[in-house]
Amino acid sequence: MDATDTEPRRSARHGQNDCETVVGRKAWLFSDTVRGAQASANLYSLVETAKANGIEPYAYLRHVFTEIPKATTLQHIEALLPHRIDPAEIQRDVND
Repeated sequence: MDATDTEPRRSARHGQNDCETVVGRKAWLFSDTVRGAQASANLYSLVETAKANGIEPYAYLRHVFTEIPKATTLQHIEALLPHRIDPAEIQRDVND
């Protein structure tokens, strides 16, 4: 924004200006392939979405990596997304 800019700025979407988001982009500069960068971005997105939904990321990923081999339909996989998962289900895995 310079001195001649009089238009109001629109607010950013949730989490868009978080420092953590910027840190992730630096690491992706060192991906060897486009697919590797996409995989890193997908994993980072899951971790940040888990945090935004009040779920501890390590426990969430542990649960997902345990349950995803058992998933047989798209609905089973979608049920593992951070905004759809029951936090009590993750807690049971941590206690086992």
